[in-house]
This record gives sequence, structure tokens and C-alpha cells, in this order.
Amino acid sequence: MNAPARTSQNDILDPARAVALQTALGLEPNVTFGAPLPPFFHQLYFWSPEPPENLGRDGHPKVGTGLIPDTGLPRRMWGGGRLTFHRPLIAGQQARRVSIVEKVHHKQGRSGALAFVTLRHDFYQNDHLCLSEQQNIVYREDPNPNAPDRDVPLAPTDENDVQAVSFDPTLLFRYSALTMNGHRIHYDQDYARDMEGYGGLVVHGPLLAQLLMLMAEQLAGRLKAFEFRAVSPLIQPEPAYLCRKGADMWVRSGDARLVMTATVSSAGNG
Repeated sequence: MNAPARTSQNDILDPARAVALQTALGLEPNVTFGAPLPPFFHQLYFWSPEPPENLGRDGHPKVGTGLIPDTGLPRRMWGGGRLTFHRPLIAGQQARRVSIVEKVHHKQGRSGALAFVTLRHDFYQNDHLCLSEQQNIVYREDPNPNAPDRDVPLAPTDENDVQAVSFDPTLLFRYSALTMNGHRIHYDQDYARDMEGYGGLVVHGPLLAQLLMLMAEQLAGRLKAFEFRAVSPLIQPEPAYLCRKGADMWVRSGDARLVMTATVSSAGNG
């Protein structure tokens, strides 16, 4: 059976869940009923849990059982995304998410076959469009020990603003739980190393994007748009640096690799 092309889901944006993430990130837990949610906190809602028999080996729902079609490739990565903030989502109120698969694209990369799935989510409250989001999900083959090493670029060092961040397994677990992300690369070190070829637990790409958005809002006010792309994985306990120069943002690893790039637009700078 083919995956549905479109889904719609309602959820109440419980302030307690937003407070839980603020607390996990070491922020002031100040989201209350009727307050605007911080940017990207919609990731905490619209859970779609599946019973154990509908999960793949990686802990995600099996592809082909929901919105995302089966690409025939076992490894999933969040490649990036694009968000347009039309108006704030309000905590404590019901919201609706309408999701659609916009595109599925297959190609052959240096490391093997790849499939790129583009999802679009539109979020509404009181029939007003509040947020539009595109997610770029990448599916890959299992690691090939004979594949050539990827050339990962070095990150820029000319930022005007920088914040040092670090991650421990507890934070990765709590973020996985709050976003209902069962992907085992974030909490099962043996699986991450032996099945997917990582050097340890992988820091969530969306968690890095979340921190960049919070930094951007702190520096320049309410966001209008944010676009990000994952470049290389950050492996816990590697430190990272959140960097900003004008509209450009990026994440630099402790060994100077480029981990993520982003472009931001705020309501304060047009």
C-alpha cells in the first residue's frame, strides 16, 4: 500500500512540555498558558507514536507505514530545513498540522545510493497560518568500510557572536523523549557505532538548529525565517560553537569542522 500523500493532525500545545525543554536546555522555564512558543518548539508536539511492531531497527517508525514512502534505504538523517514564521504559535491552545510529501529524489553519491525526501508542514491556530516548515530527510545505505572518506570543510572563524555549547547523554535522551524521536543513534551508543558507523552518540541536527534559533532570537528579536543544512555529524562529547555573522549562522565543532550552516531573518532587521 502506498503511503498517504497528505495527513492532518490536531494537538494542544501544552505549556508543560515547552517548560520541560526550557529546563533541559538550562533556560528560564517561563512558557505559560497564552504565551507565544519559542521558535522551533513545535517539534515537541504532534507526536505520532507507533506500536513496537511498526518500528524499524533504528527506532523510527518503519518507512512506508505512514507519510514517508519506503525508499529501500535503511539509514535516516535530517539533512536540513526551512521555516517561515507567519505569527507565533500560542501555548495552551489547539493547533493543526497539515503535512505533505513534496518530493522524493534518488541519486548516487560517493558513499552509495541516496534518497532525499522533502516534507512540508503547515501549522494553524484558529484557522490562521502560523508557521510553514520544510524538512529535508536523507536516506542512505549502510556504512561501507571501503568508501572514500568525506571531505568535510572547516568552519569560518570570523563570527561576530559566538556561544560555546556542550552535550551529555542525559540531554540527548531528554530531547529524544520530548520530541518522540526514537532514533537509536542519539541514545544507544553500540547501535550508533556498530550499525550506523558513527564514533559515538550523535547530537540531533534539530537540537543544534534549535539552539541557533534561540541564539538568533536573543540577538535580533522575533524570527521571520530560518533555513539550515547539516554538513557533518557532531558526536557527543565533542564541544561545539554557535556562531553568527549578520544573517549567516553556523555550528563549528571543537576540531574546527563545519557541522551546520544557517541563514536567519528577523522581524527586527526586515
